[in-house]
Amino acid sequence: MESQAAYADLAADLKALLELDQEPVGIAFVKERPQGTDIFEGQVPSSCSFWREAERGVFYAPAEKHFNCAVGAMTMGFNIEPFKQTLMTTVQMMCDCGYIGGGEPEKIPTVKAGHSGIVYGPLKDFPIQADLALLWVKPRQGMLLNEASGGADWSRGSPLPVLGRPACTALPLALAQAQAMLSLGCLGMRTFTEIGSDRMLAVLPGAQLQEIVARLRATVEANRTMAEVYNASKAAFAGTPA
Repeated sequence: MESQAAYADLAADLKALLELDQEPVGIAFVKERPQGTDIFEGQVPSSCSFWREAERGVFYAPAEKHFNCAVGAMTMGFNIEPFKQTLMTTVQMMCDCGYIGGGEPEKIPTVKAGHSGIVYGPLKDFPIQADLALLWVKPRQGMLLNEASGGADWSRGSPLPVLGRPACTALPLALAQAQAMLSLGCLGMRTFTEIGSDRMLAVLPGAQLQEIVARLRATVEANRTMAEVYNASKAAFAGTPA
C-alpha cells in the first residue's frame, strides 16, 4: 500500500514529467467510508462530475450520490435496482436518437469491486490505497503516457485503442486489465465536467503507478533524444524548395 507521502511524490512526478496544469485525481472503491473522510453532501448531475470535485479535496461519495446519472452509476458498479427504470428510459432515448446502438448497453464495462461508495481526492493528498488515478491530458501528454504504458508497443500485437463513449468505461477497463487507458470522452463528460475541448481522459491503475512513472521518465528522455534527431533533420531541409 502506497503512503500518502508516496502519492504526493507520484503526483509531483506525473505533473512534472507530463507538464500537467491540473492535479491528478485518486479514486478508491470502498465497502465503507474510511474513518476521518468527509461525506460528500451536495448533489451532482453525473458520476464524472465527481472527478472535478475531487480536485478540491478528499471526500467519500456513497452509491446513491451517483444515481443522478444512470449510465455512470451502472458503469461504476453500483446496484442498478434503485434506478433501473431510469436507466432503461435513458438507454432507450439514446438508442432512439441514434447515439448508441441497441446491442451496446449490455456490453458496457462495469466496475466489479463489491463497494458501497467511492473515495475521491487529489492524488497528492490521497489517504488510502488508490485503485485508479485520473489525469486530464492534451494529445502530446497522452502520447507520452501511451508510450510509457506500453499502449504503443507493436511487439504486443495491435496497440491499445483510444476509448470513446461513455468516458467512464475507461475506469473499469483500466481496473480489469491493469493497464493505463486513454479516452476521448463523451458529450456527457464534456458537458458535466466542463473540461476543455483540448483535453482527453487518462486513467492509470493505482497498482502500476510506480512502474508507469518510472517508464514515463524513460519515455520522456527517449522523446527528448528523438526531438533532437527530428529537429536536426528538419533544419537540414530549411530553405530547400519543396
